[in-house]
Amino acid sequence: MNIRIPFKKVMIALHVLIWSVLLLLPYIVSNAANDYRIGTFPGLFFTICGFIHMAIFYTHALFLYPRLWNKQYWWLYFPAVLLLIGGSFPLKYSIMAHWFPTVLSDMASYKFVFAPSVGAYIISLVYCKVVDRIRAERIQKDKEAEQLSSELKFLRSQVSPHFLFNVLTNLVSLARKKSDQLEPALIMLSDLMRYMLYDTTGKKVLLTKEIVYLNSYIALQKLRFGNDVDINSHIDTANNAGHYTIEPMLLIPFVENAFKHGTGYTQQPEINIQLLVTNDLLTFEVQNKFDSDPAASKDENSGIGLANVKARLQLLYPGRHQLTIRNQQHLFHITLILKLT
Repeated sequence: MNIRIPFKKVMIALHVLIWSVLLLLPYIVSNAANDYRIGTFPGLFFTICGFIHMAIFYTHALFLYPRLWNKQYWWLYFPAVLLLIGGSFPLKYSIMAHWFPTVLSDMASYKFVFAPSVGAYIISLVYCKVVDRIRAERIQKDKEAEQLSSELKFLRSQVSPHFLFNVLTNLVSLARKKSDQLEPALIMLSDLMRYMLYDTTGKKVLLTKEIVYLNSYIALQKLRFGNDVDINSHIDTANNAGHYTIEPMLLIPFVENAFKHGTGYTQQPEINIQLLVTNDLLTFEVQNKFDSDPAASKDENSGIGLANVKARLQLLYPGRHQLTIRNQQHLFHITLILKLT
């Protein structure tokens, strides 16, 4: 079970831990017999100075830096920092004079008393810079994710009308033939439309649903062409596809392309479709004969489906797919190898 802890809570816990260790350091590394001293400093004085350093750190990080750095009144930042650091010096001196005169009399220790105020500011400034960098990277990633989501929605929105156009063309062909298969074809189209409208609204679908959809489309094409086109489909998952998911309507453009260009072949048209799932790998092959004459192209939208699916593969499965397209001797052959999750 993967539990994600919010980044903000992690940062708060880290701050509490670090400051707790710093403030309690004298009581961790020393003992009462030694007055909990850190070097020449009594433990209580070390802890009080720690609270002063904490005030410098957070006053700068939460107020001065976000309100003045790179803002309209940026010129106030440096006087404010000098005032913050300089104000800590008389405060520390007053504490030494009233409560810790032994420290006050040791002139050599002054550099270890006052210098940490400057150190607390420098650490706070570095912290703010690092946080700004992390925030900027996160914003950039959010923008990239939003852009990716928008691009995927656009690409997916193109699939449905493109697919529907081809299916309606098939039904028109059956209607012209006054075929008895028109009614079952309409019922099958209804099932396909239900899948497109309701089952593909999420990010991914079960591979089994995509396979059922693919089989229905192939069956619809068989109703249309009958024995005029040799359609061979072999989809073998050996019950291995149950828990896998896939981007919806990712495979259908390859099949659409085969029927669009393969059925116009002047000799015996032939379309072969094969799908195999083994060891988290999906292997999908579509092969069709085609007429190499450019004038034989079905319509001006030819190629939209393949260009679309190539873009979706690059966006959704970077480094997890291999697409091979072979086009030779009146034979168009596509092989897609996809790493499933």
